[in-house]
Amino acid sequence: YNRAMFAFNDAVDKAIFKPAAQAYQAILPDPVIAGVGNFFSNINDVVVLINDLLQFKFHQAAMDSSRIVFNTTFGIAGLFDVASRMKLPKHNEDFGQTLGYWGVGEGYYVVLPFLGSSTVRDAFGLVGNFYTNPITWATDSEAITWSLWGLDFINRRAGLLRVERAFADAQIDPYSFRRSAYLQMRRNLVYDGNPPKPELESEADPDNPLLP
Repeated sequence: YNRAMFAFNDAVDKAIFKPAAQAYQAILPDPVIAGVGNFFSNINDVVVLINDLLQFKFHQAAMDSSRIVFNTTFGIAGLFDVASRMKLPKHNEDFGQTLGYWGVGEGYYVVLPFLGSSTVRDAFGLVGNFYTNPITWATDSEAITWSLWGLDFINRRAGLLRVERAFADAQIDPYSFRRSAYLQMRRNLVYDGNPPKPELESEADPDNPLLP
């Protein structure tokens, strides 16, 4: 299923999303693209803040709430990331990480339609991310809501074009590479950069370390 869905997503991306991202990048100047990215990053800080609190990271929550205030006001609705210049760094927290923080296992790796790599835990986390993101509830207009989600998606896809070119000539299996990279990234985020070492299948014999 995963490889079939990966192939489907790849075909849709090549036919629709990648050309749209390339046109988006070609039409808009870099400062505008950066401003759009900052705008959605500021909105996402609301989701980050909620998950800071759910994980009892109160110092980080104070920093992220300050980020929202400063970027929304002095950064003109988040178009400029003034908070980072004030030594308030961007953090990455979501409901998938919160579930992991409270001991929920990641479950199977799964490729979601259009959304790509995930795990069972992160798939449930996406529901929480969707409903707490201000894009979903800040307006009564479904047209505006889905237009903003679409713009956010294309902006993110445009940001991957440069990374994609870097791996274009590499002789690797794209599915295996993305699976491995995604799982390592998510474990690193859940454990805040200090994931536990993998357990060995068997312990060495103290009398002869070369034998199991």
